[in-house]
Amino acid sequence: MATAKKSPAAPAKKATSAKTSDQAAAKPAAKKAAAPAKEAAPKAAAAKKPAAARKPNAAFMKELTPSAELAAVVGNKPLPRTEVTKKVWEYIKKADLQAADNRQMINADDKLKAVFGGKEQVSMFEMTKLISNHLK
Repeated sequence: MATAKKSPAAPAKKATSAKTSDQAAAKPAAKKAAAPAKEAAPKAAAAKKPAAARKPNAAFMKELTPSAELAAVVGNKPLPRTEVTKKVWEYIKKADLQAADNRQMINADDKLKAVFGGKEQVSMFEMTKLISNHLK
């Protein structure tokens, strides 16, 4: 009797699996057809946003006069804050003042010691704060 019960159940499973495979084949086809429509919609929405050009922050573009100590490094004419930072970095790299073991640390020479408040070594993040004290 155990054999008789297994025989009728086996064909039923096969029929169920045949339906499942047909449904499974239909679902990916539907997903593939719907996928391009979903991808096209975000691209169209994103294409509309970049119409406005990005404007620089006026606070960064304002020309500031460096103090006498900072002028020894970057020059004495008024410069925007971004240009001052670039020129200080050019000076640091030219004089090879970055620490060899930790490149985030800057070793001060005589000119930079005056800007850094007498400190021998400062981090690059502290450097920008100390430089801002020398800009008017």
